[in-house]
Amino acid sequence: MHLPALSDPLPLVESEDDRVIRVAGTRVTLDTLIGAFKRGATPEEIAQDFSAVSLADVYAVITYYLRHRSEVNEYLERRASEHAELRREIEGRPEYQEFRERLLARVRSARAGAA
Repeated sequence: MHLPALSDPLPLVESEDDRVIRVAGTRVTLDTLIGAFKRGATPEEIAQDFSAVSLADVYAVITYYLRHRSEVNEYLERRASEHAELRREIEGRPEYQEFRERLLARVRSARAGAA
């Protein structure tokens, strides 16, 4: 009996421009898959929710995470910190505040009209 390669390549790639790790051939990030897994989604549910990712790749990514948990968690923490900083930057812009106030005024108006 001859088995195919005993080690398949990991289906993750890191973009050079923004250093984000994604499932190869997709725009689905490592953050997204591991986040779903941490929230209790099964590999089958994850593959169903993200149809661009095969079930085999979902299992491969989860296996990689389980074998390299501390390194992946460091990466995820760095990404969360970058997201928080970007959010603070965007929310601090005057045009964001103006846009937010217009949206909230519309919501209040719609609620008042429905009552």
